[in-house]
Amino acid sequence: MEKVLIIGCKRVMDDVCVACSRCMVGFNRKEGDFERYRESGAELIGMMGCGDCPGAGIVPRLVQMKTWNLPMNEQPTRIHIAPCIADHCPYKESIMAKIKAKAGIEVIVGTHPYIPESVFS
Repeated sequence: MEKVLIIGCKRVMDDVCVACSRCMVGFNRKEGDFERYRESGAELIGMMGCGDCPGAGIVPRLVQMKTWNLPMNEQPTRIHIAPCIADHCPYKESIMAKIKAKAGIEVIVGTHPYIPESVFS
């Protein structure tokens, strides 16, 4: 069973995206980029912010997650990059490159499919 860590934008996670519910609902329903786990199964073991602009803290945060979870023997086997970074962050290329270079596990760009086309439609 895969162990999934979702990484999103600190500012969006803290101030805009209410409880990161779209990522959570997408994961629970196995929709969007989480559909790949529909048959094999997966557990969400964490949601983590990038560490704030310009994403300089992402690697230390990954190390902290690993260290924090060692006593429980729980480590992510896949990382998903949320749309708040992948689609909207001006530092996305740098942040995603750091994660891909240092994580040592598969990094998937994308989470939920619930992006509204317009605000008032």
